[in-house]
Amino acid sequence: MEFDEEFDLDHLLFRERRCRSCGIRKDLLNDFYLIRKNRKGFPSAYSYECKSCTITRVTVSRMTSKIFDKWEYPDW
Repeated sequence: MEFDEEFDLDHLLFRERRCRSCGIRKDLLNDFYLIRKNRKGFPSAYSYECKSCTITRVTVSRMTSKIFDKWEYPDW
């Protein structure tokens, strides 16, 4: 048996990652966003926050940040 036949690329890559926000272990390729397009095969190319937590974080922050509600014309 040769060394190349014993190991596959799947053995070297991490297939699961724990989400930084919710703490649940999820599949790396399907449940995390690819943030570095030029390093597609590496686990470091994916974010540390899962897609569902990212969507929740963005929608909540967009709802609460209403800058123009408090804006008034400056009284010079």
